[in-house]
Amino acid sequence: MKFAALMTAAVVTLATTLATALPAAAEKLSLNQISAYLNDLQSAQGAFTQINEDGSISTGTIYIKRPGRVRFEYNPPEEALVMANSGQVIILDRKLGGAPESYPLSQTPLSIILARNVNLGQANMVQGVSFDGTATTVVAQDPKRAEYGSIEMKFTGSPVELRQWVIRDSSGSSTTVVLGDLSRTEVSNALFDVRSELAKNNR
Repeated sequence: MKFAALMTAAVVTLATTLATALPAAAEKLSLNQISAYLNDLQSAQGAFTQINEDGSISTGTIYIKRPGRVRFEYNPPEEALVMANSGQVIILDRKLGGAPESYPLSQTPLSIILARNVNLGQANMVQGVSFDGTATTVVAQDPKRAEYGSIEMKFTGSPVELRQWVIRDSSGSSTTVVLGDLSRTEVSNALFDVRSELAKNNR
């Protein structure tokens, strides 16, 4: 399937998701409302669709356990796993094997969502806020590490829900993650055990 068709399908899926999730009269969310929602999102899991810079699309399950922990488990035919824990992001490609990639969580704007205390009102963090009649979009960056890029987050209201984010890195490349409904369930700490995953990868 060509890039344009993939993007069209992704946009249609997102639009349908947003439309079914919205109340009759949506209102723009405040930064305080969004910060409170993210701080309250302690443990959750759900489906995600990832649209990469080259137009390729991946799907899988995301597990979140704030602060500081997230797991992206990709569906076949991919055999990738991305985890964040203890301040590090680990990227494993079980298909290729070999040593995993690793870098500090602070070097990705996703750290804003996973912070112990999310405060979008702090100076120089939010670069823009918009409302299209259905969803509130917030563009943010770590004011101490602006060189690592930004994250564009899309939220619906009543109740507040995170629906999508786009991460743009320092080179201008972007990765979009569209979320299904996040189930607020207790996620096991074992899912973020990096050593266990590395041991599996070496078998």
